[in-house]
Amino acid sequence: MSDVKPVGIVLVSHSAQVAESVAELARALAGGGTAVRVASAGGTEDGGLGTSAELIAAAAASVDGGAGVAVLTDLGSAVLTVKALLAEGDELPAGTRLVDAPFVEGAVAAVVTAAAGADLAAVEEAAADAYTYRKV
Repeated sequence: MSDVKPVGIVLVSHSAQVAESVAELARALAGGGTAVRVASAGGTEDGGLGTSAELIAAAAASVDGGAGVAVLTDLGSAVLTVKALLAEGDELPAGTRLVDAPFVEGAVAAVVTAAAGADLAAVEEAAADAYTYRKV
């Protein structure tokens, strides 16, 4: 059994359905295994559109395996909410990073890279590199 600690990944969207769907897609493209810790934090506590610091903090805690947590967001206020949590200093696990990456492509790259056993820096770099993916 390997003692490599997995990087956790949190996907933050204004919509619970979007966050969970992107998590499901990324997991499937990474082989569908449970080796990668991925959590979605979408919407508000009452099921509405928006972001929730409480849901984000709980998602990060749930995927923290000791190797850091990469957080990817969809839109502006999700970024602001994560930045506020990071500024608090004690709301998110140690080693949590807000990753500047496109939401869907970055999530897939992050999960696939984490599934390969990469460290947090490599997961962050792979997600950020998704900005350069060409579709045409």
